[in-house]
Amino acid sequence: MRRKEKEAAEVTKDVKEVTNEGEKAVEHGETSSAEASATNGAQNGDLQVEPMELPPFEIITGDRIDPFVFKFQFKNVEYSSGRNKTILCYLVDRGNTMDGLLRGFLEDEHAGTHAEEAFFTQCLPHCDPATKCTVTWYVSSSPCSACTAKIAEVLKSRKNIKLSIFAARLFEWEEEEIQAGLKALHAAGCKLRVMKPLDFSYTWDTFVESDDQPLNLWEDCKENYEFYHEKLADILE
Repeated sequence: MRRKEKEAAEVTKDVKEVTNEGEKAVEHGETSSAEASATNGAQNGDLQVEPMELPPFEIITGDRIDPFVFKFQFKNVEYSSGRNKTILCYLVDRGNTMDGLLRGFLEDEHAGTHAEEAFFTQCLPHCDPATKCTVTWYVSSSPCSACTAKIAEVLKSRKNIKLSIFAARLFEWEEEEIQAGLKALHAAGCKLRVMKPLDFSYTWDTFVESDDQPLNLWEDCKENYEFYHEKLADILE
């Protein structure tokens, strides 16, 4: 119950902050044109609400993650309210090739190609079958069922790729299709593990615009790791 209460308190805090910001904007006359239109329409007895349009889907790529984004998206809470995207940090070691070690991150937005699939099309579109590639992912949550199937397919067809996935959280781990997908990944040779507290610190130092400031881990980081570690072990046994 303690974890649920903390998550509920966190969500309530976020809602209050958004509400307060909205009230402040109204006090200073900073309402949007859509809000003004709706208000005028209501006063005239004809309420008109303009539909909200989401920007087009895109995959964001980069070298360093914003520290506030990292702390929110990678927090290993059990109930991940508002964390509806995936951030994938990657390391690719191609041995003694001239390319050396590749490092970066992918972030998916809205609905469409997920970061896991985009990695193989954008970061590793071609890989010499004769060259061994060791790929390591640090992801904000484990892959969905569709992504696990696609990843397993890649690993079966491209035997030279060895993939390790370290996940901050397990995505919908109670669903049977998710569990089946994780088992299929494991059977395809993918190393699956939940991120330990030290992994969060390593990811922070390697992929975040930290200005050399250390990561202060949240109070229940170790407890949440143990929870997810046990769940993953049960799924893969």
